[in-house]
Amino acid sequence: MEKQHVDVLVIGAGISGISAARHVMRDNPGTSLVVLERRARVGGTWDLFRYPGIRSDSDMPTFGFGFRPWRDARILAGGAEIRQYVEDAAADTGVAEHIRFGRQAISADFSHTTGRWTVEVEDESNGERESYSAGYLIGATGYYDYDTPYRPQFPGEADYQGTLVHPQHWPEDLDHAGKRVVVIGSGATAITLLPAMADTAAHVTLLQRSPTYVLALPEVDPLTFILQKLRAPARLTYKLVRARNIALQRGSYAFCRKYPRLARKALLGLVRAQVGKRVDMRHFSPNYKPWDQRLCVVPGGDLFKVLKSGKASIATDHIDTFTADGIRLKSGEELPADVVVTATGLSVRLMGGMALTVDGRPVDVENRVLYKAVLLEGVPNLSLVIGYTNASWTLKADLAADYTARLLAHMRRHGHDIATPVASDGDRSEFSVMGEALTSGYIARADKVMPRQGTRAPWRLWNNYYRDRAMLRDAPIEDSPLRFDTASPSSADTAVDAQEPAAHSA
Repeated sequence: MEKQHVDVLVIGAGISGISAARHVMRDNPGTSLVVLERRARVGGTWDLFRYPGIRSDSDMPTFGFGFRPWRDARILAGGAEIRQYVEDAAADTGVAEHIRFGRQAISADFSHTTGRWTVEVEDESNGERESYSAGYLIGATGYYDYDTPYRPQFPGEADYQGTLVHPQHWPEDLDHAGKRVVVIGSGATAITLLPAMADTAAHVTLLQRSPTYVLALPEVDPLTFILQKLRAPARLTYKLVRARNIALQRGSYAFCRKYPRLARKALLGLVRAQVGKRVDMRHFSPNYKPWDQRLCVVPGGDLFKVLKSGKASIATDHIDTFTADGIRLKSGEELPADVVVTATGLSVRLMGGMALTVDGRPVDVENRVLYKAVLLEGVPNLSLVIGYTNASWTLKADLAADYTARLLAHMRRHGHDIATPVASDGDRSEFSVMGEALTSGYIARADKVMPRQGTRAPWRLWNNYYRDRAMLRDAPIEDSPLRFDTASPSSADTAVDAQEPAAHSA
């Protein structure tokens, strides 16, 4: 099997992968690059999920790329529109020419002798194996398990005679018109499905074990609308609105964390004003503080409107058992259902499940820390793009891509083949990079899979755009924890120890 060599190999052609490829190409002219994408189209998450009403849960001026304006005045956008935006960005920047579709990366091994990665890939169209050699590897797959969602088993499921579906694998032929629907969940997917299905369903019930904080946003951004009416340049409009939204999001998050009681009172007050007296506020009153879990947003208050109309309702309770025609709750209430949607969340899998080794030795990713939230401790020439959990994913993805491109340019200028971050035991905490602040279910499940959180800079993840921008975009590349080498047989002898993490308690 002939090995194909490139300077940079990117795994994933979603938002993270397109951003990474674009930044590398911009800052490193002449660099050979290939993007491997398992799916048949660009878009990643936005090509995978097809459930009714799928949309962003971050405002588009910050969820869009920093280098490509989002021109629509709507604050949130639908999944198909986001996928098209990503595809257009790939085409316009020239990244699309470097993408190879239908390729699943199976394993990757770095050799200190050659200073290169060897990546084994399966062409899913015919099952044949391909082998790639790359000087630098960028993992831009996000952290979803694209094959298997998180799906707890409920008592009595085998007795249920209706249709049971998970949003991650939505059947194209599912017709819910005129049917009774129960959506199990309380996150962004669940509150999106409720209004999207309510217009044609007989009735939709949101069944949640515990409430979440929900905030209504205008459908259209007033500042964007005004600037467009004044015919301001699109890039200027985007830049201004993006900067404002970053500041507002960061400020609101900091306010919620510092003044949780006041923030809770304000958030619940806004909901009460939307739903009126018809809806019981206990369905919107979580038992945790604001931003202990991600805040859910709804455009134009669509969720509240369908609740007030009577087309939809909320039940806050635990499932006792499924029955032949629905769900019986612990309280004894029966929820009849022709369709049950288990919007129960995501499973977490880093690098798409690709096996990672260095000089043939397995890398225990879950026991290592990230350098500047991008480079994995002890693993050479590898960037992992992991977005924010408390803000727009793309803000962090763009910063990680920018840093990686700068690092590659620095290595080329100084004749370095290998860049390896080296940590000490004191740099590692017990928490994962998903952070200790958020308590969402997928955050807890990620603890067994994701790298560790650091205890101090540059290993600590701040989840703060302004601090990260200074660290990733403005700070010098040269830094004492980051070791540079040239590829040679002798370097392998010393570098093997560097890729072994120090003893720790995690």
